[in-house]
Amino acid sequence: MIAPARPAAPGTVRKLTVLYDAECSLCVHLRSWLLRQPQLVPLELVPAGSAEARRRYPHLDHGMTRREITVIGDKGQVYTGQAAWIVCLWALAEHRPKAHWLATPAGAPFVRVTLLAAAKYREAVKGAPTAAPCDDRCAVPD
Repeated sequence: MIAPARPAAPGTVRKLTVLYDAECSLCVHLRSWLLRQPQLVPLELVPAGSAEARRRYPHLDHGMTRREITVIGDKGQVYTGQAAWIVCLWALAEHRPKAHWLATPAGAPFVRVTLLAAAKYREAVKGAPTAAPCDDRCAVPD
């Protein structure tokens, strides 16, 4: 017999929206990777600065969301920078324990180094041809 689903506790995050730069090849790659992972908390990925992102989140600085990953919780929480990367990992079944560790003082240096490397990569490829905005080519197969 299957137990009935329990209602989520107050304050429980039920869904996260990730705003990503659809013109950045690294960001598009990470978007696809995130969508292929088993998720404990559903992730919805929306191109940063898009009409959809502006409609949903008119209060955000959409120029900043194109420069830095931004994650929005279903209760209005906004995560940027290190916290955004950690909350993305926290949403994934196989990576939640690592997210908990990365959120500690011992894990923080690893997050900083990873973000610096990603920023350097983005800067290095800024002048190079970039990925076209994601469309059905990036869809995760069923």
